[in-house]
Amino acid sequence: MSTEQFQASRHQLASAKRWVIKIGSALLTNDGKGLNREGMQSWVDQIANLIDAGHEVVLVSSGSVAEGMTRLGWKKRPDELHQLQAAAAVGQMGLVQAYETSFAKHGRHTAQILLTHDDLSDRKRYLNARGTLRALLQMGVVPIINENDTVVTDEICFGDNDTLGALVANLVEADVLVILTDQDGLFTADPRSNPDAQIIYEGRASDPQFAAMAGGGGALGRGGMVTKVRAATLAARSGADTVIVGGRIDQVITRLREGELLGTLLLADQAPVAARKQWIAGHLQTHGELILDAGAINALRDGGRSLLPIGVIAANGRFERGEVVACKDEQGRIVAKGLVNYSREQAIKILRTPTSALEAALGSVAEPEMIHRDNLVVL
Repeated sequence: MSTEQFQASRHQLASAKRWVIKIGSALLTNDGKGLNREGMQSWVDQIANLIDAGHEVVLVSSGSVAEGMTRLGWKKRPDELHQLQAAAAVGQMGLVQAYETSFAKHGRHTAQILLTHDDLSDRKRYLNARGTLRALLQMGVVPIINENDTVVTDEICFGDNDTLGALVANLVEADVLVILTDQDGLFTADPRSNPDAQIIYEGRASDPQFAAMAGGGGALGRGGMVTKVRAATLAARSGADTVIVGGRIDQVITRLREGELLGTLLLADQAPVAARKQWIAGHLQTHGELILDAGAINALRDGGRSLLPIGVIAANGRFERGEVVACKDEQGRIVAKGLVNYSREQAIKILRTPTSALEAALGSVAEPEMIHRDNLVVL
C-alpha cells in the first residue's frame, strides 16, 4: 500500500468518538526511575484537548507496581505475590495523585477504577462496570483504570494491562484502542537487535504473522509486543481498531488524531458483535469445556446455529447452568465460548442425545440447546 492509502486510514481516527488509551509502565516510570511527571503532564494535556474536541477517553494506566518499587527502593520486580501486592498499594497512591493533579489543571475530574478479571467475568459486575463508565464519560470525567494488583491473585489476574485495555475497549464499545509503548510501533523484527527492521504501518488485527514478529516484554512490565498484538485481536471483536505507537513521540496523541502516519494501525476486520457476545468472548477463564464433533463445529462456524447435545462428545470440568464454558474440537483447540444451559452433571446425561430424546434422559427439558446461538461466540 502507498503512503497516501495508509494516511487515509489514519484520517479516520479523527472521527473516532470513543478512545481507550493505555500507557505502559516503562513510559510512566522512566524505565523504573520514578514517575515520569513531565511525560504524564504531556499525555494528560493531549487527552484533555482530545476531550475538548468532542471525543471521549478512558485511560488505562500501568505503573502502580513499578512506582511502588521505586518508592520502596526495590531494583528488581519481586516474584512473591504479597510483595507485588504491597508494591501496588504503595505505588497506586502516587500514580493517582499525579493524574489527579495533572487533569485538575484542565478543570477535569478523574475517577479511579481498579478491576480484576472477576469483575468482567461476572455478568452483573460487568454490567455495573459498563454502566458506571458510561455515566462518567457522559459527565466529562476521565476514568483511570488499572488492574487491582493489591488484591489480584494468579487465578484472576489479567496478566498485563494490554489485555485489560482491550477488555475495556470491549466493555465501553470503543472506536479505537491506543497502546502507548516504549517502541515506535510494530516492526518486522526486533529493532533493538536488528538494524534492518522496518516499521509496519498498517495491517489487520487478525493477521497471524504479526504475533510471530512481536518480541518479549521488558523488566518492568508484564507485556511486550506479543501481548499488544493479542490485545488488538481482542479489541477487534467489538469493532475497535488498535494503534501501537511510541509514547515518547512528541505530541503523539494529538498527531494521531490529526491523521499523521505514526506507529502501527491494526484494523478490525469484522463487524462489532452484540454486547452480550463481547462479554462472553472476553472471558479469559472458563468453568469447564465441551468437546464437539466435526459436524457440530461446522454447524457453529458455517451455519450460525445453536449447539445441540447430539454434537457434544464429552463434558469436562465443573460448571453450572449459565456459566461460561469453552467449546473445543477433539484435538483440544478452542472453537467457541458460550453460556451453557445445563450443569456438567446434566450435560453428561445428554451427551450425543437427539433433541427428541432429551425429556426421556432428563425427565424434563427447559431448553433443547446445550448453548443457544445468542449466547455463543465462535472464535
